[in-house]
Amino acid sequence: MALKKKSGGGGGANWMDTYGDMVTLLLCFFVLLYSMSTIDSSKWQAIVMSFNPMAAKNMTETPGGEGPSADADEGGVMEAQAEIDEDIEELFQAIQGYIQQSNQQSTITAAMDGGKIYISFGNTVFFSGESSYLRPEAEPVLDAVSEMLGAASESISEVRVLGHTAQGTPGEPNTVQRDRTLSSERATNVVIFIQEKNVIDPVKLISEGIGQWRPVATNDTSEGRAQNRRVEMIISGRDLQMEAEGVTTYYTTSYTTQ
Repeated sequence: MALKKKSGGGGGANWMDTYGDMVTLLLCFFVLLYSMSTIDSSKWQAIVMSFNPMAAKNMTETPGGEGPSADADEGGVMEAQAEIDEDIEELFQAIQGYIQQSNQQSTITAAMDGGKIYISFGNTVFFSGESSYLRPEAEPVLDAVSEMLGAASESISEVRVLGHTAQGTPGEPNTVQRDRTLSSERATNVVIFIQEKNVIDPVKLISEGIGQWRPVATNDTSEGRAQNRRVEMIISGRDLQMEAEGVTTYYTTSYTTQ
């Protein structure tokens, strides 16, 4: 009886087809990885946003420009914030130097706290009596202040000017309309003077009339009332972290930008 020939199976090389497919896929995978490692920021963000538009909102390019990064460049932000803080400190020192040089320590005071500069101008520096018109003597002071603000304008978030009055008769509130109007007009006229110098973006200039309601001394004496009649200026330095989060914080209010 003749022996049957063993069949070769015809599929002995099938494993090579599978192996070849696998090697091809691996090659494609590594090519893809390589291309992603060298893609620029704009292309990467376009890819990510095609899947999820919100995912690429805070993405930034790495310092070397050789790949995407989902985290902000904290080192760069910190360095820029340090420069802003230094500008505000130098502005404060310049204001203090001006006060001493002009020998106006009794009528102008300045302090700094929490990245903000607080300046208080006595009533006689800018205005006379019940007037809201700037005195001629006020112009050199505001000229000097405007020049200093201009030098630090890029680092300033806001300049808020507040007008204050005194309670004319102890125990008897001022007439509401006159009190609010006078303090508002005084603050507004100071802001107008600075804005017309074109040294800082007008959006950063704010005026407020406080009236008699935030005294710093008693209204029972003429000396105390003289202290309460004043104009205050609050200069806020920029906060880059808050800006990155879309939040702008000022002296009395905060809001989220749209």
